[in-house]
Amino acid sequence: MNKVQATCYGEILWDVFPTHKVIGGAPLNVALRLQSFGIESAIISRIGSDENGDKALDFISDKTLNKDHIQLDSGLETGHVIVTLDKNGSASYEIFNPVAWDNIQLDQNNMNLVTNSDVFIFGSLAAREDTSRQTLFSLLEIANYKVFDVNLRPPHYDFELLYDLMNSADFIKMNDEEIIEICNQLKGDTSDLEGMMKYISLKTNTSAICVTLGSKGALLYHEGSFHRNKGYKAVVEDTVGAGDSFLAGLIGQLIINKKSPQDSLDFACAIGSLVASKKGANSKVSSEEIKNILNEG
Repeated sequence: MNKVQATCYGEILWDVFPTHKVIGGAPLNVALRLQSFGIESAIISRIGSDENGDKALDFISDKTLNKDHIQLDSGLETGHVIVTLDKNGSASYEIFNPVAWDNIQLDQNNMNLVTNSDVFIFGSLAAREDTSRQTLFSLLEIANYKVFDVNLRPPHYDFELLYDLMNSADFIKMNDEEIIEICNQLKGDTSDLEGMMKYISLKTNTSAICVTLGSKGALLYHEGSFHRNKGYKAVVEDTVGAGDSFLAGLIGQLIINKKSPQDSLDFACAIGSLVASKKGANSKVSSEEIKNILNEG
């Protein structure tokens, strides 16, 4: 096996729509998209010994993603969420617990993986229950470059935990609603986006912060400088996984491939826009499609 460049930690689950279901979970979506870019990736997670777990493993195998660190749970079922889309294609989620990914165990296998990975990507959802939370914090102690994908899903977090996770990170990604909530909790001024990003950077000692702005693109604060992309036009099919693909594009380009902040942000916005224009979080996106959007922009 090749050296794993990126390791994602957290939930593998099924997104259940009114008419169908698809495999998902932000960490899995990010890992799959990174793998599609040719970046050797893996996920640390846990699934049930059930039909949904078997189907998840089959899907992951088909995508050639490293699955050696996906644990099996005999007592808890594979995760699933009920997804509702509004008229604009924006998603809301009903998330069940406890499920298998709430019970991720710390072992030497996943410790070795994280120690030898260039980037470790994690979110807040998989820290909602004690076992997976303790495993996460143990892995953060030995990880190299740590990327926190905030992904707030009420009521599955508390601010004290959120603040601890932010303080553990080298890079924080959130959306425009999440940054306002976080700044309110930190008693910061919420009138100016750049000011909020600088404030969080100062409070958490994190030099890289990215805020996604939906159809209006994204703003990246990186080592003291701001970089902006105003977004690309897209007919939105559904937004599930668009932010995950955005993050994979940004981390893949900026941190792993060492591209410039602006080029990395432009690439990330292009891939996010393309995924939003297709059904499902893990839809196929070609390099030609990305190139066309970047050229049009």
